[in-house]
Amino acid sequence: MQDWLGKSAADLGRAIGAGEVNPVDLAKAFFERIEGHALRDRVYARLTKDRAMAEARAASERAKAGQRLSVLDGVPISWKDLFDTAGDGTEAGSKLLTGRVPDRDAVVVQNATAAGLVCLGKTHMSELAFSGLGYNPSTATPPCVNDADAVPGGSSSGAAASVAFGLAPAAIGSDTGGSVRIPSAWNDLVGLKTTHGRLSLEGCVPLSLKFDTVGPLTRTVEDAALLMAAMEGRVSGDLRGASLKGRRFAALKTVVLDDIRDAPRAAYENAVERLCAAGAVVETLEVPELEEAMAQAGPLMPGEVYGLWRDVIEAQPEAMYAEILQRFRLGKEFSAPDYNAAWAKLDAVRQAWDMAVAPYDAVLAPSAPILPPNLERLNSDSEYYKTENLLALRNTRVGNLMGICALTLPTGVPSSGIMLMGFRDGEQALLRLGVAAEEALS
Repeated sequence: MQDWLGKSAADLGRAIGAGEVNPVDLAKAFFERIEGHALRDRVYARLTKDRAMAEARAASERAKAGQRLSVLDGVPISWKDLFDTAGDGTEAGSKLLTGRVPDRDAVVVQNATAAGLVCLGKTHMSELAFSGLGYNPSTATPPCVNDADAVPGGSSSGAAASVAFGLAPAAIGSDTGGSVRIPSAWNDLVGLKTTHGRLSLEGCVPLSLKFDTVGPLTRTVEDAALLMAAMEGRVSGDLRGASLKGRRFAALKTVVLDDIRDAPRAAYENAVERLCAAGAVVETLEVPELEEAMAQAGPLMPGEVYGLWRDVIEAQPEAMYAEILQRFRLGKEFSAPDYNAAWAKLDAVRQAWDMAVAPYDAVLAPSAPILPPNLERLNSDSEYYKTENLLALRNTRVGNLMGICALTLPTGVPSSGIMLMGFRDGEQALLRLGVAAEEALS
């Protein structure tokens, strides 16, 4: 059974369907690995063993009866600790929510369960999901698979670690400014940011209702497609026959290459060359209006998140990590007119973006302009924390501000991903491009 623990979710699902793997044995094997792993308490906030074993037994009976619910029926996954699971703590990485136990599952959890997926447990995360670094002194900081002294990326930090360290076949996280894609990129995984509104946020602890999205962190693009479909309550689209030949990509220059470090730049440039070798046509693109969008991120995100969390935070501010508290309180600087004016400006930039990228199949950029920062220095150097956090989130934030879907893929260089940005509700086309790009980059 140990040989199966490094397989993709799709491969495990197919093995269950072929009678090669029993879901009960698979769940037991993952729990044995988790419980015997030295870093388990930095990855999982809590395990849901009773639930998982009951779900695995039901999946096993369905497989024997030839009544499987989906390709992934019986496959275990982890969930970021902001998705409600009935009867289990859901605390969003914050002492402010200690003891919070919901009485029902989030809608995406309900849908995934209806597809037969097995819930292993809840993973650690940045406090209230408001950091791209994954550093959380309030609860736990998960490890980075490529650097024991670095952070893993956030805010879906434990989600990425659970897959990268072989403690789950796949994970579900959320992405408000890059929180699926940054930890995926820094841990050499596939990460899908879905279009805002595509997957239900009901039962998810919110950060920004205008920008929050749900997305999978996986080993393969196929897994990402299957998990998105499961959470949406539908069957995944067909990814077979995807090719890069004749596909047109725009290599974005505006903003995303500013202050980029040498290693991510070299990895990105090499990845673009390999896409071209596989038949893609890549042209450089400037979208100067993006500078205006970035300037509006301040009034838009902190303004909203402080409005959502103000009363909870100010009732117990000493319970929060100081850097996160300070970031929330930035929202006090912006008025309602500031917020509404920022949205008007962002809407205008989105129109300019749509026109600029319309001739292309997708837009390319480095997933992150930096490598995972040093954990100890983040703890001791406030300015370093702020600088690295903003840089970590900068490139991925383009997709959130533009309201589109986006996919990060490993390049083969540790902690250096390449991002493909698609169109609003264009996940199927993006995933097909992603499968072809994945093959070219492997």
